[in-house]
Order: sequence, then C-alpha cells, then structure tokens
Amino acid sequence: MWQIRKPIDEDAPEQTADRSEEERRLTTVGDAGAFAPKDLHTDLKVELHQRLLGLINLSALETMSREQIQEEAGDIVLEELDKQRHALNNAERRQLVDDVLDELLGLGPLEPLLKDATITDILVNGHDSVFVERYGVLEASPVRFKDERHLIRIIQKIVSAVGRRVDESAPMVDARLADGSRVNAVVPPLALDGALLSIRKFAKVPISLARLIEIGSVPAQVAEVLKAVVAARLNVLISGGTGSGKTTMLNAMSAFIDNRERIVTIEDSAELQLQQSHVVRLETRPANIEGKGEIMQRDLVKNSLRMRPDRIIVGEVRAGEAFDMLQAMNTGHDGSMTTVHANTPRDALSRVEQMIGMSGIDIPARSARAQISSAIHVVVQVARLSDGRRKLTSLSELSGMEGDVITMQEIFRFRQTGVSSDGIVQGKFEATGIRPRFLDQVMAHGVSLSPDLFRPDRNFEA
Repeated sequence: MWQIRKPIDEDAPEQTADRSEEERRLTTVGDAGAFAPKDLHTDLKVELHQRLLGLINLSALETMSREQIQEEAGDIVLEELDKQRHALNNAERRQLVDDVLDELLGLGPLEPLLKDATITDILVNGHDSVFVERYGVLEASPVRFKDERHLIRIIQKIVSAVGRRVDESAPMVDARLADGSRVNAVVPPLALDGALLSIRKFAKVPISLARLIEIGSVPAQVAEVLKAVVAARLNVLISGGTGSGKTTMLNAMSAFIDNRERIVTIEDSAELQLQQSHVVRLETRPANIEGKGEIMQRDLVKNSLRMRPDRIIVGEVRAGEAFDMLQAMNTGHDGSMTTVHANTPRDALSRVEQMIGMSGIDIPARSARAQISSAIHVVVQVARLSDGRRKLTSLSELSGMEGDVITMQEIFRFRQTGVSSDGIVQGKFEATGIRPRFLDQVMAHGVSLSPDLFRPDRNFEA
C-alpha cells in the first residue's frame, strides 16, 4: 500500500515524543482558534518535517505524483501527531499537515504567499521579518522562518533548482521560480542582519495588452499604436525604473509578433513568457566555484546571430551587450526589443551610450549616438506612480541626428494633474500633435492607423 514509507526496522528503538504537561498546555487551542505561541507552531512544523524525512523513502518521490505524495505523506504526519499527543483541533491538524508538505514539496513558509494572487512582491529581511506588496503598498506579513538556517535552506532550494549557488564565496545570486518569478538572494557576510530574499511574482497567465488597457496602464488608442509598432517590425527600447513594469510591457507587446517568426530571447534569469510557438530561450551562466565558466549576455547576443533569428529580445541590457544588440538591430533583425533602467526616454539613450563604452570598443561618442539613432525606432517609457500603479508615461520616436545630438519626438505622454484626497494620482494621456515618421512603415506592412489618433486635441482616459 505504502510507496513512500521506508521499511520498518523492528529492532530499532521506538521514537517517542513525550512532552511535558506545560508544553501540551501551550499547544492547546485558545478561543481565537490559533496556537498561543506562534513559535511553538513553527517548531512543531519543523520537527515533523525532520521526522518525515527520516520515515519516507526519498527515492520513491521521483516516481510519484504530487497528489500521491500529499496523500501518503499527509497520513504519516497525522500518525506522528497522534504519537505526540498534541491537543490540536481538526483545522489546526490540517493546517499543520499542509505546512509540513509545503516544507517537503515546496518552499515552506513562502508557499501561502506564492499562492496568494493579490501579492506581487515578497521581501524577506531575515528569518523573522517578512513584508509583502499588495496593490502597490508594502505591508508586514505574519509569516516567519524557524531560524536563519531554515531561511538559508529555502534559499538553497530555490537557487539549486536553476543550477545556481549561494554561499560565502558567492553571497549574491539571481534566480527564478518554476513559474518565472524573479528571485534575488543575499546572504552573510554581505547581509549583516541575516539572509535577504526578494521575490517578484509573475502572473500565472501573462498580462496582456488588453489587461493593461482594462486596469488603466495604457489607453486603448495608444495600445493600437503599440500593436502597429510591433507588427511593422520597429525596434523598441522599453525604459523605466525598478518595479515599473518593463518586463510586463515587453511580454504584452511581444504577443503581437507573428507566430511564424523565430524569436531568440536572452536573459540573465529567464522571466519572459512569450506565447509564440517558435521561441528559443537562452540564459546566462555565472562562474563556477573556481571562477571559470561564466557566460555573459554579450556572449549569448553574439551567438544568437548565428541562430537565424527573426527577432532578438534581450530581457535587459546592463553592460557591453548593448553594443552587440544595436549591431543586431542594424543588420537585419528588425523588430528586436529590449529594456533598460532609466527615468526618461532621453536618460535611456544616455544609458545605452554609456553601455557602449562598457563594451571595451573605442568608438567616438558621435558614432555611438549614430548607431543608437539608426538602430532604435521607438522608446516606450513606463513608470510606477506614487500610488503604486504602473503606467505608460511616454511614447517617443527617434528621428535621426542633428549635429552630435540624437533627435527625438514625443508622440503620446501622460500628464499628471494632481493627487486625490485618498492618494490616487490623477492625470490624462494626450497626443502631442506630432505625426510619427514610422507611420509610413506601419502602413507599408499592411497596418492601418487613423491619423486622428495623433491630433493635438486628443485626450485619452487615464
């Protein structure tokens, strides 16, 4: 019957878990239906997890479905609870079983937070301090880890699943969860008050442009232009600050790439959720414990040129790969896209220029700017507003060079008009009245855009 339980050694001494009357009293349920001391619940959960590891056949887990493991392991946990004679009600016993299974099969205390669809960020500041972000607002969470070792074990479980490592010799790591959620961890000695873990959750279903319209991040009229930009194979740079929704916007726009095209994605930690059938995903690799074997984004961009891509999508340019990305955009890989950290479209171009300097190639500033102006067609600026909402704040077109300066013209912009009494940012989207130069290219690809979209008196709902 049991696939998961180890064979019983009848000669082995029986394990008992008798507790003092005081300990049994502390675990009795109060009127509120919760454990009196929270730490005792955590201690019991960790103890049961350790007992479960000693009782089960770990090699059998690989051949069983999650449902089978949950059923059999749950029965074993209930048996162990009966042996320990804790005064728990049925609801608490079920919760304890769920918590132990989360430790065995998932990420322990983080599992309830990962399952909560209202949470977008999980921030662990040591084993006894956890914050979450809901609807753009940070709030403390009651979730706790038993101790620092417990937190480190969960971090190791996350990073080892994607072939990364974190220890004293490599105390910082970027990783991802199975659903693509972004993970960053910092451990001592860099983290002075205990290990730090940051998780940026990704939606189970990628957020579409239609959803961005629905929540007010992008007006429907501007979304029509974004669709046309992608269909016309214009090169796009998405700019924004940390947590402003750059990757979300990139995912949403990529949905309009023709399904017949071959797309190569390049990322430090694979997060993009492209829906096309012909997508090749590449991911960088950190150096091993000997400091060898590192594969950087720049290496992958160079290699991608030999893979017959129709479009190259780089999750984010941070250094010298910007030069190779521009080269790709200029040599037949039209419709490529990438993101960059910057607060304005003009700052985004300055950052790309600085990254070209980081490539180690001695190139005059004017030549670098000429490369940028010819490679990038559209800059999409996104921002996180003071009320936590994320919006597209500017859509600009690069129009060439005047002397040593890249010329840029803004097509649409979000103008903030104030803040309501409850802290909600108020404003409106407006057209600047400039007819974009890429309109002819859009029409040449069979996409029609109404000239009325660009009238200077057009205002759109924010």
